[in-house]
Amino acid sequence: MSRMRTFIAVELPADVRSRLTSLQQAIGRSGADVKWVEAENLHVTLLFLGEVDERDLKAVCSAVGGACAALSPFVTSVEGVGSFGNPRRPRTLWAGVSQGHDELVALHAAIEGPLLELGCYRREERKFEPHVTLGRVRSDSGAGQLSAARQQQEKFAAGEFRVSEAAVMSSELRPEGPVYAVLSRARLGG
Repeated sequence: MSRMRTFIAVELPADVRSRLTSLQQAIGRSGADVKWVEAENLHVTLLFLGEVDERDLKAVCSAVGGACAALSPFVTSVEGVGSFGNPRRPRTLWAGVSQGHDELVALHAAIEGPLLELGCYRREERKFEPHVTLGRVRSDSGAGQLSAARQQQEKFAAGEFRVSEAAVMSSELRPEGPVYAVLSRARLGG
């Protein structure tokens, strides 16, 4: 019986990922010790399920499909830059979501209910806040420069895009970084 690291995400269009990559490069010039997320892996995580038994994946995909079918597509925008952890010593850097924020929260809630019922998801302690993880800070090296570089990018905007589906994704951890694969796509509005 094998298990698969699984999460539910909203994928980003290429133009938004490209602008996010430029943002990573701009902040990266600060010289801080950050492990940046690869361009192809940038996304909005709706729910992280962790290790899921492969026998349960069909039910997970079905539950996500049912939840998404009940909601309408919407437009969202990725903009602003923030961090988790102490602002002077952040652990994670992220790009925020403004337009479409409430719709992403509703999408998260719609999917969370059926997955809790399946027993393959445990509700997180913190409130869901839609964002795109840009990178994880590995050490305090260059923390001051990182903070300044992040603040210079507060008005960053990657653009708008239409959210018409959620993806059930697998994540295989490799030494060079995670490799994601789409297991299924669930269209909003059926």
